[in-house]
Amino acid sequence: MSRTSCWTACPSPLYSRPCATALLMIMKVVLLLYPDAMTPPTLLLVHGAWHGGWCWEKLQAALDTEATEARTVDLPSAGGRSGIAADVNAIRQVLARIEGHVVVVAHSYGGIPVTQAIVEAPNVVHVVYLAAFQLDVGESLLGFYGAPLPPDGEEEQAVPDDPISVFYADVPASEAEQAVERLLPQSTRSFSDVVEQAGWHLIPSTYIVCERDQALSVEHQEALAGRATEAHPMASSHSPFLSAPEELAALLSKIARNTLA
Repeated sequence: MSRTSCWTACPSPLYSRPCATALLMIMKVVLLLYPDAMTPPTLLLVHGAWHGGWCWEKLQAALDTEATEARTVDLPSAGGRSGIAADVNAIRQVLARIEGHVVVVAHSYGGIPVTQAIVEAPNVVHVVYLAAFQLDVGESLLGFYGAPLPPDGEEEQAVPDDPISVFYADVPASEAEQAVERLLPQSTRSFSDVVEQAGWHLIPSTYIVCERDQALSVEHQEALAGRATEAHPMASSHSPFLSAPEELAALLSKIARNTLA
């Protein structure tokens, strides 16, 4: 018998059923030995400054329709006074509880602790930076903008200016107002702490550029996107998880499925 595929070598109906059965058995063995091989990764959604896991609620509902599982995490720097290290630890704790492969989705400031957290997370197969800070070792959020470090004794928490215009420019007014009511003061230390490890050097990454962003300019996003493995544009403001959840869910689900290829 020539070295051709099972379907070519067994063309007759007499042999097609045994060949199909053999193929099915092979697939079952693969799934038994490698149960994650055909299972889409779980998404871990990591929010940005001032926000919490609540901001992903609309996106999670849209992901459900895509049959994509997602988890969230609340970063202690939002509402607290801790720096990046505490956020990194919170992310790693959630990652450790997820079975199977994970695609981490980081929004805005969330990109900074995610960049460090994924270094020691063997189940992470991809990271998505959603209008996020894809920083390198030795960089900080303030340093990225060329802003000076806050002097000792300065306020330990910051609140955003005009969040509706900056974060939610294309979000329905009533939803934007509800989101603002849920915002928390953000630790200023999280803005000045520097990145100590950069996992995107080791793990493939996708950067989603929000083209109508009023918080992180398109120019800054495109510069950061140059560090990613690939980039995708979205015609949205800084918070597409509120303004375009279905479109974002479809894109994230596609990225997750592509990790199986």
